[in-house]
Amino acid sequence: VDLPAVGKQIDSGSLLGEVESTKSVSELYSPVTGTVVAVNTALADAPERLNEDPYGEGWICEIELSEGASLDALLEPAAYRDLIET
Repeated sequence: VDLPAVGKQIDSGSLLGEVESTKSVSELYSPVTGTVVAVNTALADAPERLNEDPYGEGWICEIELSEGASLDALLEPAAYRDLIET
């Protein structure tokens, strides 16, 4: 798992990091504009947490929104579940 650096300024839609498996590399893109304020360094030793517990121990990073940044384009949890299940 390649995580962003704490303090990194990130734009919505820009590359945030990567997740590598034995067969592929998946790029991670930021859903919001802001500053990375925390990263889950435990993923370096246990990347399986991304799949096992993505809403708990598998979190990737925390981003503090930039002033004026909006969450309006993001889906609510139920809508996101519907999207990925179809």
